Amino acid sequence: MRVSRVYVPNLLEKGQMIVLDDEAAHYVKTVLRLKQDAEIILFNGQGGEYIGNLCEVSRKNVRVQLHQWQGKDAESSLCIAMGLAISRGDRMDFAVQKAIELGVTELSPIVTERCVVQLNADKVETRIKHWQKIAEHAAEQCGRTFVPQLTSVMKLDEWLNKQTGLKLFLDPYAENSLGNLQPQAQRVTLLTGPEGGFAEHERILAKSAGFIPVKLGMRILRTETAALAALAAIQTLWGDFAAINHPRS
Repeated sequence: MRVSRVYVPNLLEKGQMIVLDDEAAHYVKTVLRLKQDAEIILFNGQGGEYIGNLCEVSRKNVRVQLHQWQGKDAESSLCIAMGLAISRGDRMDFAVQKAIELGVTELSPIVTERCVVQLNADKVETRIKHWQKIAEHAAEQCGRTFVPQLTSVMKLDEWLNKQTGLKLFLDPYAENSLGNLQPQAQRVTLLTGPEGGFAEHERILAKSAGFIPVKLGMRILRTETAALAALAAIQTLWGDFAAINHPRS
């Protein structure tokens, strides 16, 4: 039987009694419907996880007694940084969720010229917190013990010049394919475009920053499809979807 996993932003140690915050307590009681004495796993996104039991499930408190630490590692041998152009509502949420499941280690929401969504300054922090929660829940579901922290929303030119490794951007008009390339020091940086695609000056800007345009087959994919297809292909070629993995340095 699968044991439910819950992310908590606490320092954790064996033998500790943890009182879950309101959101985690609601999830345990209402969504998971766990009862007293049920086994549960807590992790704080810093590596490893703790096995415990629910010693109280009441209207007032949900408390967990931690019994055992296990050094589980579900991370890919490949470090993937991703610049994700902001898309509308559910599409962005879906892309963030699946990117975490597919092993992205660094995630940056990017503003490009053709982004349909234009966030006001007062809404940026709210959206980042929302996407970070999605990342945490995705890590719970897929078994990761590290939770990537999203950066603040960045402009394209600001983000481009901070990246390292094999630098790629998705372009349906490119001539390169992923199979012709190799990562540098097991690190890949992937830039994916908005729903309207990159403007020509943005393609030029990316190339001047060392990014290689790559295409995914002969069809033009929707923004959320392209991002996930590229991540799956990258993990298959060089990461933990491959038959043989190389240890992380």
